[in-house]
Parts: sequence; structure tokens; C-alpha cells
Amino acid sequence: MFGIGDFAKHGRVSVRMLRHYDEIGLLRPARVDPFTGYRAYEGSQLARLNRIIALKDLGFTLVQVGGILDEKVSVEELRGMLRLRQVELTAAITADRARLVRVEARLRTIEDEGLMPSDDVVVKSVPAVRVAELSAVAGGFDPEHISPVIQPLYEELMRRLGAAGVTPTGMGLAYYVDLPDGVEVHAGIEVGADVEVGAGVGVGAGVGVGASVPGRDFDVVDLPAYERVATILHRGSMDEVMPDVQALARWIDDNGYRTLGPSRELYLECPEDKALWVTELQEPIGPA
Repeated sequence: MFGIGDFAKHGRVSVRMLRHYDEIGLLRPARVDPFTGYRAYEGSQLARLNRIIALKDLGFTLVQVGGILDEKVSVEELRGMLRLRQVELTAAITADRARLVRVEARLRTIEDEGLMPSDDVVVKSVPAVRVAELSAVAGGFDPEHISPVIQPLYEELMRRLGAAGVTPTGMGLAYYVDLPDGVEVHAGIEVGADVEVGAGVGVGAGVGVGASVPGRDFDVVDLPAYERVATILHRGSMDEVMPDVQALARWIDDNGYRTLGPSRELYLECPEDKALWVTELQEPIGPA
């Protein structure tokens, strides 16, 4: 038998915590001296204490912990709960990091207000281009909505192109179409003129898609040429793109232009480290 102090030491918890667990009926002492009130615990009770602490650290309330323990949770079940909690915490950490990146990007945008990036914006013409693509709908234009949609689209597109024996001939090119309740995201990559224009069977039609092509599960579209496109280079992760997007928008407005068509992103360099990405943001423009 162990006194409460020794039991707390061996269990790596506080005496105050053991007293609380006793009060709520979660972990009763093996014996309580009727005269002194001193609590005593058996070594075997460390097993229940370990389960209490593990479940509490997994995010369960003490009431929930009591219910789980009453159901005689097994070690295998605890391990499964731990794995699930690990996935949840990892996702939460990733989301928090992405949120901090977006806040930093917004802050840089605020700091750059009033500064005109005239040296950074280049106006040029772009030729027509044939792309293989997949599309999906995102909730909005912000990176929080776009990134979770476009990244899986590109992964799936490359898989489908490989299965179809189609080899890309150029860089990735994404474009966005505004919808009443969201944004239509098109993840594309340049392909050769020998790849027939048309929609894949069973997938949504993209802009400019003609008849469906049997046996193909991606779209192929011809994006039009533009005589004038305002462009700016973004260096880094697309989660940090906001300052350059708004800098380009301010330049267009301040120089008497308006946007004529869907904005595009041309992925010039896409190494594994997204901090080293180089992306050309393109806005087709004409007189306001």
C-alpha cells in the first residue's frame, strides 16, 4: 500500500489531483483510515490512474473518462483513440500554421498600402494554350478555400494523365471562374496539339470544352490568347499570395484598366519546398 504522497509520486500526478479524483468517484483509495482520514492506494491502481490521465490528455472530460473506464476500455482501444487524436491535433496544428501565414500575408498587404509596384508589373501578350484539366468548386478566393481544393486536383490530374499516357508539354496553369456561391477552380497543365479537345466521360465540363471523349477522365480545353495581360511574379507559397494579388489589382485600377477575363496562375517553378515557388499571376486587361 502507498500513502497518497507516494502514490502521487509514482503516478506522476499531484496529491490535489488524487483528492479531486476521489471526491468525484473517479479513483477511490483502496483504503481510508477511519480515524485519520489518510488515503492509501494499491500498486495495481496505477493502471486505472494511467488510463485516466491518458484519456484526459486526449481531450475527454472527466465525466467522459469515467464513462469510458466503466466500459472497461482496452489497451487496443486506447491506442486507437490516441491515433485518432494524433490525426486531429496534427490537422489543427497545420490549420493554425496556415492561418498564421495568411495573417502575415494580410499584414504585409496592409503595410504596402499606398505603394505602387510599377516596376514589378509587366504588361504582355499571351498565346492560346491547350491544357488538360480537372475542376472543382471552392468556397471563396482566399487561400484558405483554394489550397485544399487545387492541390488534390493537381495530384489527381497527374495520376490520370499518366494512366492515359498523356505527357505534359509545359507548365501548370490554373484559372478561376467566379460563381454566385463560390469559385470554380480549374487546375490545368499544358499538353500538345495532338491531345483532342473535349470533356472526359464522367467529369464536369470546363470552359470551352467540346464533345466528350470516351475513355478519358479529364478535360482538355483551349484557353484563348490575350493581347494584353498584366502580370506580376509571386515568390513563395501560394498561401502568401495575397499581397501580390492586391498589388496587381491596384496597378490595374490606377492605370485605367479593367479585368477582361478569368485570372490565371502560371507555375514557373514548383520545387518541393513551397517557399521557393515562382508563380506568374496574370490578369487579362483592357481599357476601363
